[in-house]
Amino acid sequence: MPKIADLEVTPNPNARKFVLKEPITYGVAKSYESVEEAAGDDLATQLFEVDSVVSIFYVDNWITVTQDGSADWKDLMRTLAEPIRSAPAATQVSEEASQTASWLQTDDSTLSETDRAKLLQINELLDDRVRPYLQSDGGDLYVVGLEDNVLSVHYQGACGSCPSSLSGTLAGITGLVREIDPNIDVIAV
Repeated sequence: MPKIADLEVTPNPNARKFVLKEPITYGVAKSYESVEEAAGDDLATQLFEVDSVVSIFYVDNWITVTQDGSADWKDLMRTLAEPIRSAPAATQVSEEASQTASWLQTDDSTLSETDRAKLLQINELLDDRVRPYLQSDGGDLYVVGLEDNVLSVHYQGACGSCPSSLSGTLAGITGLVREIDPNIDVIAV
């Protein structure tokens, strides 16, 4: 059972990051924006049973919980701690990790070789210069696709509903991606 090592405030006032002493997954990010999406995931389902919780994001040894803004964080964090502490710790890299840990959440078989190469280059850039910062704030992003020079990304965790993600961070990502191809626009979906 994971023990909570630290609680971190994120740039999103409606999200908090629980840092754990043990991992609950190895490289497999879990992101849910409703209790229906969380079906089959005991930890996420238990967290959604807590009033005000609107999204759950977790990977490795941290969990980000986002609320609707109606709850006091001091009370909410105590309530959330119980299901987090009762979750099983990951004991090994699962088969699931190799199958689901993917930065691209869409079928890229329809992309041209040029666009596929561009996406790989963009992902390396995101891995090196964007994701570490988003993850330190309790969030992440994945690439939805690239079509007609429009790169679609989806924010997760604390970044999902954070005003700065949808403005400043997106503008920063656009600037970085345009170092690869100045004609690409980036949108959050």
